[in-house]
This record gives sequence, C-alpha cells and structure tokens, in this order.
Amino acid sequence: MQTHPDDRSPGKPAERSRPPSHDKLAADEVKSVVDQYTDLHDADTERKQERYEQLVNDYYDLATDFYEFGWGRSFHFAPRRRDESFRDSQLRHQRFLADNLSLQAGMRILDVGCGVGGPAGNLTRHSGASFVGINNNAYQVERAKLHNSDIESLCRFVHGDFMAIPQDDESFDGAMAIEATPHAPDKTGVFREVYRVLRPGGRFAGYEWCLTDAFDPADAEHPGIRKDIMIGSGLPDIATTTEVRDALRRAGFEVLETRDLAPESDPETPWYRPLQGGDLSLRSIPRTPLGRALTNLVLRVGETLRIAPKGTTEVSTFLNAGADALVAGGESGVFTPMYYFLARKPHRD
Repeated sequence: MQTHPDDRSPGKPAERSRPPSHDKLAADEVKSVVDQYTDLHDADTERKQERYEQLVNDYYDLATDFYEFGWGRSFHFAPRRRDESFRDSQLRHQRFLADNLSLQAGMRILDVGCGVGGPAGNLTRHSGASFVGINNNAYQVERAKLHNSDIESLCRFVHGDFMAIPQDDESFDGAMAIEATPHAPDKTGVFREVYRVLRPGGRFAGYEWCLTDAFDPADAEHPGIRKDIMIGSGLPDIATTTEVRDALRRAGFEVLETRDLAPESDPETPWYRPLQGGDLSLRSIPRTPLGRALTNLVLRVGETLRIAPKGTTEVSTFLNAGADALVAGGESGVFTPMYYFLARKPHRD
C-alpha cells in the first residue's frame, strides 16, 4: 500500500508569519525576516528543531542570492587536488556520488535538498539518469527549474519537505544528498523517508556536515565555532559522525561505507581554501575575506542610501561570520562538511 504525505506525521511544521513565495523577498520584507531568523537562533536547540522548516526557509530566502553570486549553482565544498580548480573539484565530488550510485540512463534518482539544482543538472547531463529534486524553499525550486530548463524532461524539481517526501513508496532507484540533510531536525526521520521512497536494493549516497571526534565541548573555542557555523548556515544543530551512522542504521539501511573525505584534500588546497582567499579569479573574489568585507561595505552604503533593503548587511555579516567559523572548524579539524556515506535499502528476502 502506498503512503502519502498527509498520512504521515513526522512533526507538524510551524506556521510561518510570511507565506512561502516563488519570488525573492520584497525589499520591505528583508529586515523582518532577518529578525525572525536571528530570534530563532537565539532559541534552544529543541525549539529550533521544532521550527526547522521556518528556520531553513528564512535562511535561504535571505541567503540564496548571496550564494549564487559567490558559489554559482552548486552550494557545496569538495576535497581538492593541488592543480585543480574549485569548480572542477565540485564536479568531481558530484561524480564520485554518481559512480557509487552506478548512475545510468533510465534510472530515477531523488536529490534530497536539491538547492538551486546545480548537482542534479550536472549529473543528469553526465549520466542520462532522471532526477527529481526536493526542496522546501520555493524560491530555490524556481531557480533550479530555470537553471535546468534545457533538460526539464529528465530533471524535475518539487517544492516539499524532505521530512515528508511527497513521492510514492519505492518509486526511486537511488538517492543522493549533498550537504542538505544537516538542515534536518531529526536525522533518523529524514533517512526513514528516503528509505521509504527507495526500491529494495536502492542506494543512498551523500555528504553530511559533522562534528568530528576532535570536537571538545569543554574547549574554549570549539562551541563558538559550532554556534557560528549553525547561524551562518541555517542549521538547527550539527550531528557527530557517529550520530549519522547510527541514524542510517535506525532508518533500516545497510551502511556500506562511511568516511570523512576532508583529509583527502591536498594539504595546500584544503576544502576551506575558497573561503580563505587562496584562489585568484573573478568568480572567487566574493568568497574571499576581502571580497566579503567589500560586499559588506557596499551593502552598508547601499542601505544608507536606501538602494539596498534594510537588513541586507546583517545577512552578509552572519554569512561572513559563518564562513570564518567554517575555516576555523576546518583548520582545527573539529568540523567536516564532507562526511561521506553510502547505504543500501536491503533486498526483499
């Protein structure tokens, strides 16, 4: 028997003070959404998890245009080789998942938390597989459709909550999640949903943001790094690597492989290098400390002259603090954005 979103109760989503829109925020909405977002992050972890849908939507309504400006269509890191561009490392990172999912034409793949559709589009063009991306931010869904209009017959995007995936049971041959499920309020819950929509034998591969074994809550700096990453990236919490493995197993998956890919970067090109200013190109400038500072200055002047919406500088500021925290987390080894997992839904007996 098939189940549908209305038949499941993973937790009632919090009501939003502003309905989700397919368009970017209006100028007069930005400040109120910034205040709402920062208020949520001042709440305790339980409240943030209860209201994660609002937290994530507010974050991406505010941050998506900044991300596209600095990152293009793929919002993720990658282990980097010494003589490799950041873009090439991202594409190789995506294709690593494709290889482990054995993607080929005719397969139907779910992209869990698809962003603006960069990876799904790249892998559709690479493999010929059909992708369905799910995202609870309506503005990003529209951006994904726009970016992939040339392959819309193979690459489709759905506005929906990955805690209650609006797809039928056993309707996908495989699934991937690239730095998306860190936004989930309940790891086991989101993994169970992926498990439900996979056909028996289907594989699920992804990259998680995790605290490593080096994280020490009693350390003078580690908790601050964790908090700034959460605020700068719209996360209700950050799981440990052990918690991710255990959640996959509780969801019913066979865990085939897990490992942190961060140490696989060349020491001269660590995964956080794009945020340090080590790359020299027009595209990379907005990601660098200097570029981020200049962006802040321009926005501050723009707000004063009423060219930029009030609250825009606050968004840039917490994104910058988050970027600095990501670098600190990488340098100290207490955080990784690329804890790789490969899991499989068991075959029927």
